Amino acid sequence: MEKEPDSSRQQNGWVGAALHGEFSDPLDHRLRYSVSLTESALTVQMISSQPARSKAVFLLADCVGCHAYPERDGDGGNVAADPGRDGGNGDGGDAGAYFAVYFYPFRGRWMSGGSARQKVEQVFRVVPLPDPAANLREAQRWARAIRDAAAKQIPRRNGVVYAQVPRPCRLMVLLNPQSGRGQAMQLFTAHVQNMLIEAGVPYTLVITDRRNHAREVVRKADLRQWDALVIMSGDGLLFEVINGLMEREDWREAVRTPLGILPGGSGNALAASVHHYSQAPPAWGEELLLSCGFLLCKGLVSPLDLVSVQLPSRRLFSFLSLAWGFVADVDLDSERYRTVGAVRFLLGTLLRLASLRVYRGRLAFLPLEAEPEAPPTPRTARRWARARPTDHAQERPSFCSNPASALRCGSAPSASPSPSASPSPSPNNNRSERRRGRVPSNRNAVTAETDQTDNRTRTRTETRTDPPSDPPSDPPSDPHDDTLTDQKTNNQTDNQTNQQTDHQNQNHTHAPPGPSPASNPAPNPNPSPAPDPAPRGPLLDPLLPPLGQPLPDSWRRVEQQDFVLVLAMFQSHLSEELWAAPGAAPDDGLIHLFYVGAGVSRAALLRLFLAMERGAHLECGVPHLVYERVRALRLEPLSPQGTITVDGELVGPGPLQAQVHPGLARLVCG
Repeated sequence: MEKEPDSSRQQNGWVGAALHGEFSDPLDHRLRYSVSLTESALTVQMISSQPARSKAVFLLADCVGCHAYPERDGDGGNVAADPGRDGGNGDGGDAGAYFAVYFYPFRGRWMSGGSARQKVEQVFRVVPLPDPAANLREAQRWARAIRDAAAKQIPRRNGVVYAQVPRPCRLMVLLNPQSGRGQAMQLFTAHVQNMLIEAGVPYTLVITDRRNHAREVVRKADLRQWDALVIMSGDGLLFEVINGLMEREDWREAVRTPLGILPGGSGNALAASVHHYSQAPPAWGEELLLSCGFLLCKGLVSPLDLVSVQLPSRRLFSFLSLAWGFVADVDLDSERYRTVGAVRFLLGTLLRLASLRVYRGRLAFLPLEAEPEAPPTPRTARRWARARPTDHAQERPSFCSNPASALRCGSAPSASPSPSASPSPSPNNNRSERRRGRVPSNRNAVTAETDQTDNRTRTRTETRTDPPSDPPSDPPSDPHDDTLTDQKTNNQTDNQTNQQTDHQNQNHTHAPPGPSPASNPAPNPNPSPAPDPAPRGPLLDPLLPPLGQPLPDSWRRVEQQDFVLVLAMFQSHLSEELWAAPGAAPDDGLIHLFYVGAGVSRAALLRLFLAMERGAHLECGVPHLVYERVRALRLEPLSPQGTITVDGELVGPGPLQAQVHPGLARLVCG
């Protein structure tokens, strides 16, 4: 093995506010890099005769994680980042140690304009000293410093101030393998799984196998064991989860569990909205999935409005939209084309335009009250990060506030009472890749003007234990003094019933790199007690009179009774391609109401939806289109034709009424 000079090691250390060091390439030890870490960036410069052409700057705001690991027997110096083995004692034939940094910056697309997030992996070999433990400590010092600096990169967007709370230790990921084109599981293993491992975020995967399965899981789960619920599917599965949370006796605390979304369906409206809220360039398909996975790893959480929907015999809670007429019919009619993905909505729109209908009904709404504008108050959100004292929050200790310490936490119990965990062997795929010679090197990333991402991710089939976390912090005071009605919601979700497979009845628990599962402590048999419960009782809708009763004078009644469509939006996007409510925010406390009266031509309606792809439909001059910002609405269909959908799910013919509840839930939105 090559003998490296010890003198260069003395150059590593803090210089002012920056950390400096010299490291070698993981593949070619003769290549050397000068690395500098500041509070906002990691600068890598190849030590060569042309330093100006070999410098790369990586923003820590694009970093999801960093891991350190020793070199092992058999690696032969041909190693790359392996998030599956962090730490260790450094025993082996080589005294070297490594640290790998994972970035997802915006890079230009190959075949089209614009940019999207792409993976960039930087791996460095610590110049070895004779003591393997000393080399590993140096690699761990750099990894810890990079993680700490990246955790402090909190964005400031349009007056939104993100507070910091302890980083979560456990995610429950609910995945519907039949959603969209039936590729949700493949998309998860190809794009999301390794990203969570790189970020040091443990998760348990729950695969749904029937309609309302997710609803049952979250209704019965001990949510103290989870820091967030993540949905990998279309919008229908999140509809199940929210209504399941609101059916619990402790709904007030349960609904404040942060909700994450990963697009795996056809429409993916909330995922497109979350991406839009992050002020990132437009993205679709797998690029949208990568963006939402990145935002999930960063863990910024904001309030989420929910809308209470009252029907004659039941009550639902909605997060996305309410539609009657043209839009609802397109959504339901296009189900037959589900296998073609998002194109189904285009086909459904063209077919419905060919047989355009008019729907007769009564519409009324409570407009946004004209109040004097108050001084702007920054919206607050909560961040999964290290606990840091602020003016508004006291620092709380956390077993897993440091990702490195999270590696040695114990396991968590199952998410669902019915599925059982089933361990399976886990090949070290990253290590196998390097033995076949496909190893990421820093050389191209530093010397080339345009870095290209190695987006290959390897499937981890190992069932690992999840670490326990601190007792949950006391939830912020809830502005709502009302609670859920005793009437349980009987969801009419139109999700396709999944075909059960051998692995679909199992929870798969994954943890970040660390000691072997056998060395982890056993699950905590006495989980920490929940915070003091809030007063029980139904969540009241004070703005809504009983269905069938006259509306107050403050409501505005639409004079016409013939409509082509009525659409109430609670988020910005109706699908990946349709920017339906450009001014919407997840916590604006508004219902964005659109309706189109009878008399609109087919050409004008088509022009409206084409303009909606750019969010320009309000300026395209379509006659009969009306837009109102409201707090509540009532819809009473008078003709038998036409259906009503809530979050894309069929709910029946109506009548119905709805009211927005600002900030009732929480959303991981970056």
